[in-house]
Amino acid sequence: MAETMQFDLVSPERSLMSAQVTAVSIPGTEGDMTAMPNHAPTITTLRPGILKVETEKGAESFVVTGGFAEIGEKLTILAEKAVPHADMDQATYEALVKEAEAAYKEVKDAYFENEPGIVDEAAKLLQDMVAVGTHIGLDPMSPNF
Repeated sequence: MAETMQFDLVSPERSLMSAQVTAVSIPGTEGDMTAMPNHAPTITTLRPGILKVETEKGAESFVVTGGFAEIGEKLTILAEKAVPHADMDQATYEALVKEAEAAYKEVKDAYFENEPGIVDEAAKLLQDMVAVGTHIGLDPMSPNF
């Protein structure tokens, strides 16, 4: 029997998963990482991507749009939005991309040219959300930058 740790995935709408896991692949803003039992305590932010959860019964995947991960004796992910991969269809994906595109346009219109960091970060989040479509086998969208 493999060593496990408690994992909880929560979004504002609901708790999506609470289980003993052997590994979780996390799309972190500083790069992808895998958390396993006895991982060093870490807190990281999430970028849009695929969260892969390995249990002794099999694997599950979720599309996340951002949030935070706290790794310690257990792993807790507080996702801005999270959708089980099995529930992700083209319409849901397009709605997520349009939401990211609207956020980018709002930030772009609100900040001046001498504050490019905030606009660049919003553009990166939009690009990451668009890339998710390719990773999950949906028709990727072309946002209007």
